[in-house]
This record gives sequence, structure tokens and C-alpha cells, in this order.
Amino acid sequence: MPFKSDIEIARGAVKLPIVEIGGKVGIGSDDLLPYGHDKAKVSQGFIDSVQGNASGKLILVTAINPTPAGEGKTTTTVGLGDGLNRIGKKAMICIREASLGPNFGMKGGAA
Repeated sequence: MPFKSDIEIARGAVKLPIVEIGGKVGIGSDDLLPYGHDKAKVSQGFIDSVQGNASGKLILVTAINPTPAGEGKTTTTVGLGDGLNRIGKKAMICIREASLGPNFGMKGGAA
């Protein structure tokens, strides 16, 4: 069975509404400034309201040489986020720029 191409994977993804994602980590819909249904900025009021909370933890995934199958920083980052959520942690990921493979049909931004 052949592997799906990047564009097939991207088109097959089901995105959750951003309000649902925000709700999972305690950000109400009033504190989200939506850009469509799947992106939003968090209001300054919400950011100010959590300043007294304990700090979270940051895991930075950088400078990984991808495997021959193409697994690198993005795959590792998404896997960490999924794994931490699976064990009950409130984890979110932020990716500066995803692979351009779905746009150009090839792997990696440099390609």
C-alpha cells in the first residue's frame, strides 16, 4: 500500500473549531479573536488575567536531522503534543512554519 502524499494528508485533516481548542485549555470564546474558524488571537485581557498563575513548561524542538522517511521537527513536536495530551497534561504546540510539502508537493521548506 503506497504512502499518502503530503497534499493528500493535508486535505484529509479534520480541523477542530478554534473555540473548542481554546475551551480545552481554559480560554473562553469571549477571549478569542477569531480569524476564520480554525485560527485566533488570544485577547490581551485574558493574557493579563493569567499573569499570576504558575508558569508552564516549554519544550523547544530544534535542529533535528530528519530520518530517511522525513520525520523531523514537526513530526516530533506534534507527537510530543499528542502524547502529553494523551497522558492528561494540558499541552499545546506552536509551529512557526509547517512543511511546505502540502503546498509544493515536496518535503521541507528549503525544497
